[in-house]
Amino acid sequence: MSHPDRPDRIAVVTGAGSGIGRALTRALAQGGAHVAASDIDLADLAETRALCPDGGVTTYRLDVADRDAVLAHAEDVRRDLGPASMLFNNAGVDLFASVADMSWADFDWLTGINIGGVVNGTKAFLPQLIETGTARRPARLVNLSSAFGLIAVPYQGAYSTAKFAVRGFTEALRQEMIIERRPVTVHCVHPGVVRTNFGTNMRTADTEDPDQAAKLFARAALTSPEKAARVILRGAEKNRARILIGPDGRAAAALPRLLGVGYATLLAHAARVTNPRSGR
Repeated sequence: MSHPDRPDRIAVVTGAGSGIGRALTRALAQGGAHVAASDIDLADLAETRALCPDGGVTTYRLDVADRDAVLAHAEDVRRDLGPASMLFNNAGVDLFASVADMSWADFDWLTGINIGGVVNGTKAFLPQLIETGTARRPARLVNLSSAFGLIAVPYQGAYSTAKFAVRGFTEALRQEMIIERRPVTVHCVHPGVVRTNFGTNMRTADTEDPDQAAKLFARAALTSPEKAARVILRGAEKNRARILIGPDGRAAAALPRLLGVGYATLLAHAARVTNPRSGR
């Protein structure tokens, strides 16, 4: 049910202060949706809002790992704007560390955001999506996994743990919505490396050089956030269960199909060529 004097299309985007989240917010607002944009950094959010059409974005400070805060956020969005018809669980962080060297605190920090944030957002907003969706115009629920939710790579063990979990959670939810004939389409997004500040903001183990890790990320970034946002929105509109972004995203999907579990050995041998720790 729409609210008088409120837009019919309410899109919720987490991690909207930068990167893919910012690009999604801009594209959705330019397309006529009103965006409830959240981030833990209010300064970044203000920059995002300034780039969008006047009146097209309402901003909220949000820590997606805080379940109570996310549940309250869903009620705030309903009160301020009306029930959501689109949800993009985009917020995420990275940790460059071996399994042996990563700290428990860093692992819990990453999984709290990358898994917990997706589950919290989904559970908080799913009732609104079911309410607003119709057979002719279903609501959209989009969860950001990663290319590393399709394949695991060295020194991204915590990140892959989270992104594999997002994939399983999202694919199960999509099946449930189909079984129960709910008017909600569910999509799992697998970007390769996108040109964002992700690399400069990632945490590293004490044994790693953060500047070197950031440089590796920058060299691998093949896709712009704007291109990623366009692919996501087009994939959701076409009701694609799995949305692959970039040549590296597509390669990550192909490797396990071609090589099975043998892909991991291939990647490990390739990584030994450039990894300074390989001689230890």
